Amino acid sequence: MRLVANEPVERMERPYARRWWALLVLCLSLLIIVMANTALTVAAPDMTADLGLSSADLQWVIDGYTVPYAALMLLLGAIGDKYSRRGALVLGLLVFAGGAVGGWLADSSTQVIAARAVMGVGAALIMPATLSLLAATFPRAERAKAITLWTATAGLAIAAGPLVAGALLEHHGWSSTFLINVPVAAVALVGAFVLVPPSRAGHHDRIDYVGGLLSVVWIGSLVYMIIEGPHFGWGAKAVTAAVVAGVGLVAFVLWELRHPHPVLDVRRFADRRFAGSNLAVALFFLAVFGAFYYLTQHLQFVLGYDAFDTGLRMLPLAGAVFAGSALTGYLTPRVGMKWTVTAGMVGGTVALALLTRVDAGSSYGDFLAPLIVLGLAIGLALSPCTDAIMGAFPESELGVGGAVNDTSLELGGSLGIAILGSLLGTSYSDHLGNAARGADLPAGTLATAQDSVGAGYAVAEGVGHKAQQLAAQAAQATDPRQAAELKGQAQHLAGAARQMTDAVASSFSDAVAHTSLVGAVILGAGTLLVALLLPRKARQEGTTGASQGPDTARGADQGNAAQDEDRQDGTAPGEQVGERPGKQSGKQSGTARLG
Repeated sequence: MRLVANEPVERMERPYARRWWALLVLCLSLLIIVMANTALTVAAPDMTADLGLSSADLQWVIDGYTVPYAALMLLLGAIGDKYSRRGALVLGLLVFAGGAVGGWLADSSTQVIAARAVMGVGAALIMPATLSLLAATFPRAERAKAITLWTATAGLAIAAGPLVAGALLEHHGWSSTFLINVPVAAVALVGAFVLVPPSRAGHHDRIDYVGGLLSVVWIGSLVYMIIEGPHFGWGAKAVTAAVVAGVGLVAFVLWELRHPHPVLDVRRFADRRFAGSNLAVALFFLAVFGAFYYLTQHLQFVLGYDAFDTGLRMLPLAGAVFAGSALTGYLTPRVGMKWTVTAGMVGGTVALALLTRVDAGSSYGDFLAPLIVLGLAIGLALSPCTDAIMGAFPESELGVGGAVNDTSLELGGSLGIAILGSLLGTSYSDHLGNAARGADLPAGTLATAQDSVGAGYAVAEGVGHKAQQLAAQAAQATDPRQAAELKGQAQHLAGAARQMTDAVASSFSDAVAHTSLVGAVILGAGTLLVALLLPRKARQEGTTGASQGPDTARGADQGNAAQDEDRQDGTAPGEQVGERPGKQSGKQSGTARLG
């Protein structure tokens, strides 16, 4: 057995023997790039205190990762297809680890934001490479199962990020949440050479760099607008980004329609299955990332759990994702993806609807059922959508297929945090203004408390601390009149602190309930639209390759299905395409579109 896997998967006559070990490496690579975001939500308070971050600084520490990650995936996925998918994975892991080291060494907000941006570039290389290598390595008969495990890993990472960060923060500083990525990336890097076979498109035309650059412009501007507008107001920056995103999108579509070999054939979105799958991924992660954003805050600030305990209490979500993934692996081949995806989206809507019952008296038990239902929904819906999106692309464009799936995911997540996060902040501020009206707080403190739930508790704590100081002065005062006056002021401030604490808890709980209702309405409406878009199972199986149009569909059949058959029956890839179209067509119509 060779130490380094150096036989290209395209030349193998049979399925790669160590493909399940290779999947472990791909899932490990996926794990760290998803955890890079979820872990930061737990480390943010310590980072803010240590570096003196403003709310704008903190927002860009989080989103400095998202902009290059979303913007670059499509172009980098196409480059990986042409030159080397494993090379893209390896380079991405190196860049990601380098950014993590930079974050560990950073001592200012600018340095942390720069390090996060570098990690985002690495993630943009890694994410589409994991899916394209998965699709290239696994025969079609096993691909849906492999994608199910890939999706379950993403669900695990969402819950594992806070747990790992919380464990590190108990004994180390926030910078350790960056450094932990380095050994994991090193293990994945070694595994990539030892277990993942090299792969690239057998036939790939010159890369459409103009289309790729236009995609970078419009997606990057769109994500920037999504971040800037809701959080910092619709000033010149947000409006300019919106205009650039709109013009860039129109230019991208027109260019791709005219180009003979586009980086992304936008005609695929005319196919209901492809369009419905992308919409489902975007809407689902809008709900998941938005809900995760405020659930972790509620567990930490309102219920008082520390970082580690917060991560521990998110684990039922991960377990439910695995259960839902196992269920969709059984159901999808039998009833079709239309029903499993719709059922998953209905489950996500129900989970958000359950969160509308949250109030100031809610305990962790009130969050357990929504977490489990949401995890089951993720497992049910997402892997069939990913399988459908990847199945719409020929072998030469698997990296682009992975990038399209991941861009839908990232855009949905960015929208979820922007829309639901902005709504949460507005609702919390309005509720707190009403709840704390009679607290008789010092001038300016209420406005500070309305900035965020963390700021609200900090204000309450500060007022309480002032009350303790006055009480101590009263105890030491020799003049009875002065002592009584100081004691009265201390009691008044202590009462205001208690009222403020209760007001912050009730206001944030009400904001969670209100935001969850809006999220449920958005996801519910999206569920109806996706259900209308996705075709029935019979049509899916009878119209293989519809999403590509007649010419590209034929290329996909020959590039994907024929290659998979070649590796299963021992025939060389070149012989299959030209010499046995009858067998290829029969097998494709029977199995290629079950997922």
